[in-house]
Amino acid sequence: MCSVRVQKALRRAEYAELASLFFIQGAAMGIWFVPLAAVLDSHGLHAIKSFAYASTAVAAFVSPLIFGAVADRHVSPVKVLRGLAVATAAAMALASTSIGLGWNRWLILALIQLHALCSAPTFSISSSIVFSRLADSEREFGPIRAMATLGWMAGCWLVSGLNADTSPLAGFSGAVVWLMVAGFTLCLPAIEPPKTDERLTLRQRLGWDSLALLKDHDHRVVFIITTLLCIPVAGFYPYAPQHLSDIGLRHTSAWMSLGQTTEIVAMFSLGALLPRWRLKWIFACGLGFGVLRFALSAFDSKACLLAGVALHGASFALVLITAQIYLDQRVGAAWRTRAQALLALMNGGVGNLVGFLGSGWWFAICDRSSGARWSFFWGGLAAAVAATLVYFLISYHGKGRAPSADRRGVA
Repeated sequence: MCSVRVQKALRRAEYAELASLFFIQGAAMGIWFVPLAAVLDSHGLHAIKSFAYASTAVAAFVSPLIFGAVADRHVSPVKVLRGLAVATAAAMALASTSIGLGWNRWLILALIQLHALCSAPTFSISSSIVFSRLADSEREFGPIRAMATLGWMAGCWLVSGLNADTSPLAGFSGAVVWLMVAGFTLCLPAIEPPKTDERLTLRQRLGWDSLALLKDHDHRVVFIITTLLCIPVAGFYPYAPQHLSDIGLRHTSAWMSLGQTTEIVAMFSLGALLPRWRLKWIFACGLGFGVLRFALSAFDSKACLLAGVALHGASFALVLITAQIYLDQRVGAAWRTRAQALLALMNGGVGNLVGFLGSGWWFAICDRSSGARWSFFWGGLAAAVAATLVYFLISYHGKGRAPSADRRGVA
């Protein structure tokens, strides 16, 4: 009995440790990403706003797979995360300094791109660290992942509490929190990569062998629908704060955190939903919430816009977090970090690059329609998510989960 109690206490301590990692990293990411559009606008850098957000997409094409392959084969993912956290803090502080001092806008954009290259792999690596230490990811990952959302909200509140919604102070605060992430990794046990005498090809060293995952039909559909969802979602962060400001709301970073309330509810619900519902219907519900979220925003009223912002989190969690759990269940342990990194590449790379640049183009078209611009803008994004939902319902098979004993290879 005593040994059982000790084991339960150790498990609770381990959960708290993993939850704390996600909380601190979520805060560091939210402090930078949410107020970035307002900071750029207030310093006369509106022209590079779409490119600044697209920098995360450009980085996602390069660094997640490379660092994912390193963490799978060469170095403990904990050490990789530590080094990237320090590099991200330095790049964020330098980019914030350049904005505050009014440097050339293209140099500012280059420093923002450097920050993106450092930060892009971090969350997929953190996720692989957490998955590797969970006994039942289906029930346990959602609540632990919710702590990243709470951290994101805390980061938004900190920015608004410091009156830094339009100030480079937001970036300096984020740099401090990234150093806290690096310090926290010293408390995590090392996860050593599997030993192998295999000579690796350049393709394997760059992580491109993970594209083999796309040969499986259902894997391919999941990667495609998460990517397609990220295209309209990319229009949310640069333009929702502007819409909130247009209807008379201040402290936009704090208002944007409304989306994280339903995200937390959805993540805690996943532990109950996943054993009972087919994955197909969880994905479909998330896409349905995405359609409703943008459709409400298209009404261009304060209540509808805030309701749309709130639904952002439920759509995000039920699609993208479920996709992470899907990969952990369906992909072999030797491929775990690369699978999460490929998801980051497809979503943060392809989806965000098309989304940030495409939403800038779409907003420019809608902006020509004086008072109706927001209705056209959000309505177009709602139609894009609706098309994604139809594709998913037609294409996804859902053949069931492979037995754990068979999870030695790609699938």
